[in-house]
Amino acid sequence: MDFNDMYTEIDNIAEAPNLTDKQKLDELLRMDSVMYVNLGTESTQEERDEVKSRSRLIYRTIKTIDVEMGDLFLTAMRNESN
Repeated sequence: MDFNDMYTEIDNIAEAPNLTDKQKLDELLRMDSVMYVNLGTESTQEERDEVKSRSRLIYRTIKTIDVEMGDLFLTAMRNESN
């Protein structure tokens, strides 16, 4: 899935009127976990950086649904980089 397709999918989940906030968060976190599960020891640095970039997008979207949770994920990501 390319970045534009993922952006559209994330946006569709965040705006889905038939999903509760919890269901939206669950689906976004599922997407995030699948990306990390698919990384392996032979993944390139470029692939790892792409996953982090997509993860950041997911966390920013989570922040629009649940500010506290989104802030926690983004802070953890920043702290991991330091």
